[in-house]
Amino acid sequence: MLLKQCQWHPDLIPTMDLTEEDLSKMADELVAFHEQFHNCLGRIEHQRLGLAYISGLISNVKGKSVEPIALEFLDPKGVRALQRYMKNCRWNHQAMQSSHQVMLADMIGHPDGMINVDSSEFLKKGKESVGVARQYCGAAGKVDNCQSGVFVGYSSEKGYGLLSCQLYMPEIWFTDQYAKRRQDNLVPEELVFQTKPQIALDLIHQVVESNIFPAKWLGCDATFGSDLSFLQSLPQSLYYFASIRSDTYVFLNKPEVGLPPYKGRGPYPKKIRILPGQPRAETVAQIAQSDQLSWKPVILAEGSKGPISAEVARIRVYLSRDGLPEEQPLWLFIRRNSDGQVKYALSNAPENIPFSELCSASIMRWPIEQCFKEGKDQIGMDHYEHRSWPAWHRHMIYVFLALHFLMRLRLNLKKSPMSDAATSKKTDCSYAAVSFN
Repeated sequence: MLLKQCQWHPDLIPTMDLTEEDLSKMADELVAFHEQFHNCLGRIEHQRLGLAYISGLISNVKGKSVEPIALEFLDPKGVRALQRYMKNCRWNHQAMQSSHQVMLADMIGHPDGMINVDSSEFLKKGKESVGVARQYCGAAGKVDNCQSGVFVGYSSEKGYGLLSCQLYMPEIWFTDQYAKRRQDNLVPEELVFQTKPQIALDLIHQVVESNIFPAKWLGCDATFGSDLSFLQSLPQSLYYFASIRSDTYVFLNKPEVGLPPYKGRGPYPKKIRILPGQPRAETVAQIAQSDQLSWKPVILAEGSKGPISAEVARIRVYLSRDGLPEEQPLWLFIRRNSDGQVKYALSNAPENIPFSELCSASIMRWPIEQCFKEGKDQIGMDHYEHRSWPAWHRHMIYVFLALHFLMRLRLNLKKSPMSDAATSKKTDCSYAAVSFN
């Protein structure tokens, strides 16, 4: 009934012919799905408000914020009630997130799965919303007034979803100047400034220590992959596949280091350096342009316009830190797309890992980007008008649940979630078996 009330959004599960009976069944399934989280809510009234909110997110309502959702699914008096539900009402956000994770893991968990971490930004006007500041905004491709969140997702050959998140609070928000804004926006008093990699590490360790999601890999973009301290602090049980920037320095051969020889005058050398005559570091972009790589053509996925192919190469390298080589070698994985775009990644997978397995890992990180795309294009992930810390996180958990529910529909209707993404991404790849030309 709820889905039919405001019309089902056809782009949520594209290329599918849905009958009136299908819509009625989906509405019943949505009610049953939300009932599984009732024990996380404080009162019976909260059950009605929560169902209205998730119904609004997956509906055809244009503005998926509190007021249009309440007017569509409740009544004019429901606007204030839904606002209080998202900001002030007592219900167990953490229990809802844990239940969501357990249910999602049962559906898509796989031993070869990948835990993914990425940030996503949300353009905002004004200065009062929690965490808003002028900072780099991926959505705008420049520094702009926005909020930014750190998100952890999961992908496997069975599907994908978002698991947890935390709003990034710029350092200025912890100054005395912002004390009243923190109080007005219900920011936890114990919260301290953390960089995005520090937030990501906390979220990743929480997911791993829960033992809910089986995983072999950890994927991240260059924001995190270019932070060596972040990589070295990841759970030892996972192999990482981390995107890096093109100006990252590495050594193809490990140079000898030590104290330079004394030249006979002045103070004796005290700083360890690369010894004379030893190999020097190069950027990964320089290595990609050299003749030291063996490129292989690979079909990464089947897209809507045919195979998505690329040339890939891998080579063992030693990451440069402060001009000196790290102790252990890593895999440098380079992908050259058909449009000429080149992507670089590092992995601590063992030296004997098959080439095909690294190729498969290289295409497992995109689902978190697909979650952001689906969330913002269809679910209203960026439509919210909440200002407070609790309401921002509660909105996001309902976005997670909406994506979770849609994943269930895809699987129930036997539509591969990965094939959806293959038709929507032209420069990246779907999670599919890698084949070699």
